[in-house]
Amino acid sequence: MKFPFRPGAHRNSFEIDMTNGPLVGKIIRFAIPLALSGILQLLFNAADIIVAGRFAGSQALAAVGSTSALINLIVNLFIGLSIGVNVLVARYYGAGNRKDLHETVHTAVLISIISGVVLVFIGILLARTLLELMATPEDVIDQSVLYMCIYFVGMPVMMLYNFGAAILRAVGDTQRPLYFLLIAGVVNVILNLFFVIVLHMGVAGVATATVISQCISAGLVLLCLVRSDTIYKVELKQLKIHKDKLLQMTKIGIPAGIQGATFSVSNVLIQSSINSFGSIAMAGSTAASNIEGFVWTAMDAFTQSTLSFTGQNFGAKKFHRITKVVWYNLALVTLVGLVLGIGAYLTGPWLLQIYSTDPEVISYGLERMLLVCAPYAICGIMNVMVGAMRGLGSSLTPMMASVFGVCVLRVVWIYTVFPLDRTFFMLFLSYPVTWLVTGLIEVVCFYFIRKRAIARAGGMAADMD
Repeated sequence: MKFPFRPGAHRNSFEIDMTNGPLVGKIIRFAIPLALSGILQLLFNAADIIVAGRFAGSQALAAVGSTSALINLIVNLFIGLSIGVNVLVARYYGAGNRKDLHETVHTAVLISIISGVVLVFIGILLARTLLELMATPEDVIDQSVLYMCIYFVGMPVMMLYNFGAAILRAVGDTQRPLYFLLIAGVVNVILNLFFVIVLHMGVAGVATATVISQCISAGLVLLCLVRSDTIYKVELKQLKIHKDKLLQMTKIGIPAGIQGATFSVSNVLIQSSINSFGSIAMAGSTAASNIEGFVWTAMDAFTQSTLSFTGQNFGAKKFHRITKVVWYNLALVTLVGLVLGIGAYLTGPWLLQIYSTDPEVISYGLERMLLVCAPYAICGIMNVMVGAMRGLGSSLTPMMASVFGVCVLRVVWIYTVFPLDRTFFMLFLSYPVTWLVTGLIEVVCFYFIRKRAIARAGGMAADMD
């Protein structure tokens, strides 16, 4: 069953018609709230660390900080499924396919809760073992385990928010997830201060505040979907796993999750090399990395934009718009990457002083920013191509290209090129080099995938890889 797409029909003021009319303004309207959402998350995550460090002591700070890489490694695979949800919802929404969209949305909501419950057990049961494997210091490990156990209790609501937000993004609504995140983030900061300063709960307070704020954001997303009068309305009594939709989600989402997890592994190896330069270099790299996070988040909004716009236009069989979507997003991500990346590097001496006034720390931070932040636009271009291929339903090919180009080549660099000149400069030169190689590979892959997708569009190209 399909519904007609008249201008303004079946849409509310938060949605964006991605299949008709000019594209540039709509892409920007889509991307700005998404970028702001990512920046807010970075700020609120920083608030967790600041409150822990300033009011609960250095051990609490270390306990919270030491779990982030591990949490990302565990959660990334499941978060990848939300990308599959985004692609399917965008495709069926663009095609006006009421039945398949209904089944996809209800499968996604139920799978998000089930995934979250699975993660609760994984996180709690494996927390200490995994932290020990990471050689977490004895004076920190108990607090780290406590933080992880409480944090993972909130996984069902965290997954629900991510999957629900993916549904809204797929129909062009990036504003309401931003509002929900803002409300939850403010509550998180207030509860952080209350639990840690007033109740002296330490890391348990930081983790509890995070879980409560996630409950709020998930509740608001679910309420939004349940009360919606649109085609993607969620009816709780009709929550059911439709096997064909789950299979398509996993075909797209699992490779995306594996890609994220693999990146985490390569980042661990890079961090080990950074550690070999000593604590001053580590501090400089950490400060620079925090600043880079804001640039990456702004660029990633255009990756998400490419994903959703490509998915909807593919579903609507408006293939001529897909090429325009990719070109416009490439132009915008390049502009944003150059302006913010080079701007961050040029203002680096002042920005880095927020983190440390040590001249050596600032020097190391600037060296990293020269090689990572200044050419960051290359990474943005690379990721937009990944978003385009996923929007067409192909996830395995971009995963293999990215894993080879970024992860494998970077590891090869660490063990071959880097030992020839063990300098900070040579270590981080691996970033722009591997981005460039990967980007070129993905451009070639996109050309063939787009051609094949259009040729098979009569069958909706459900299993592209």
